[in-house]
Amino acid sequence: MDKNSKEFAVELFDALARRRNISSNSITKDQLKDFWDEISDQSFDSQLQTFFDMVDKDARITEEEVREIIISASANKLSNIQKQADEYARLIMEEADPNERGYILIENLEKLLSNVGREKLKLTQDHVLKRWYRDFHYFLLDNWQRVWVMALWIAVMVALFAYKYMQYKNRAVFVVMGHCVCMAKGAADTLKLNMALILLPVCRNTVTWLRNKTRLGAVVPFDDNLNFHKVVALAITIGVGIHGMSHLACSFPQLLHASREKYEPMEPFFGDQPTSYWHFVKGWEGITGIVMVVLMAIAFTLASSSFRRNRVNLPKPLNKLTRFNAFWWSHLLFIIVYTLLIVHGIKLYLTHKWYEKTTWMYLVIPITLYVGERLIRVCQSNIKPVKILTAAIYPGNVLTLHMSKPQGFKYKSGQYIFVNCEAVSRFEWYPFFITSAPMDDYISVHIRTLEYWTRQLRVVSTEGCQPPIPTGQSGLLRTGCLPEQVLFKLLNCILSLVKDEMDKSLKIICIVLISIFKKDTFESLL
Repeated sequence: MDKNSKEFAVELFDALARRRNISSNSITKDQLKDFWDEISDQSFDSQLQTFFDMVDKDARITEEEVREIIISASANKLSNIQKQADEYARLIMEEADPNERGYILIENLEKLLSNVGREKLKLTQDHVLKRWYRDFHYFLLDNWQRVWVMALWIAVMVALFAYKYMQYKNRAVFVVMGHCVCMAKGAADTLKLNMALILLPVCRNTVTWLRNKTRLGAVVPFDDNLNFHKVVALAITIGVGIHGMSHLACSFPQLLHASREKYEPMEPFFGDQPTSYWHFVKGWEGITGIVMVVLMAIAFTLASSSFRRNRVNLPKPLNKLTRFNAFWWSHLLFIIVYTLLIVHGIKLYLTHKWYEKTTWMYLVIPITLYVGERLIRVCQSNIKPVKILTAAIYPGNVLTLHMSKPQGFKYKSGQYIFVNCEAVSRFEWYPFFITSAPMDDYISVHIRTLEYWTRQLRVVSTEGCQPPIPTGQSGLLRTGCLPEQVLFKLLNCILSLVKDEMDKSLKIICIVLISIFKKDTFESLL
């Protein structure tokens, strides 16, 4: 029967009344409250007892009553169950009545439902595993390019680390410095690799050529170059930590406290046994290593999004350490870092043969490529100063700039230009698609004002112009220089040039006209 039907309500009332030995068709207020408390009880035992009372009148459920329960499911549009009601009833009785008594008690029903609950939980767990598999499958389909690149990169790092670890484990230094030197040298090789790789994603021309002109664009996610640049920077941070701590906190102290006999094989590398920690710090290896760590810490910190996008509120004058300019200047410190890295890789304690000093081998190609990129960019760049002709602000904080078109400047639809505004930042250049047609006598770009640079550009480009006002037609908010302001500046210019007494009448006319547009100026001039 349908739980929303009148018959269901009658059966429920009879079951609750029968348990309380109520024979009349009416109940008191207290009995109604008792009925309501039991109906609203969500516990399994209470609901099972209510169900058992509804389908049975003598504390026993026979196979025929089970069949009627199954047939009643047809009220819930489960017609397939109704067709096989006899078979389902027989299976239920076999499961709940193994002794073939012909009926089941509430204990049997509770046990049966508990088993069903466990089977349902198992089925749900299977569904969860299938869902995880499906989600993972879809993730691979969407990100297979990133996955294989990251897997290859991690595999190469693991291989380099393992190779160098085993190499130093079989050398004499292992007897004195143990696993510390193996960890330090393994991390050093991953650092060489990553210090070389971190330059490649920022070689913009090379990345663009590989993406558009080669088949690698189909299997390598070149558009994620900056994300990979950041991931490699994180790996460098981890490698520096392992390399530095393994040397400073482990291998060097072991050299200081080694016995005379144990230290003797180390004399060709370190000379006489050092007696103080300062011996390792004052050498080329210690000085270059510490300076590199300090410079990289500064560059990595100022390159974080919190500092680069001015999300950190620092007091003056420390507030100058935020925004793009600080990021730009701190990244130039890597010229010093790479120089020190090459020196650090040459002045090694445990390696004296030139062909075993592999730092320069890792860096020569990436540095050459990066320097060549910068030179080509300087030669190809064509910096043209422009003037803002008009500015418009669209709904959604979209700034439109119409700029003067430099003579001889040609472009095609779909190309972009790099825009710089010295009033905001001298070093920040951002690419924007050209939205004007090639035959237009101006250049236009549309800029979404979100971060600090775009917000400041909006302020600078609309400075001295009228505030945005609705046009009443398209909902467009426009800014344009007021004619009064232009005339005001012109009259001020004329007024500054009028010095002769013969032009006194002209001076008075200018003052009167200025006063029309700016009363306070008129009063100050008088």
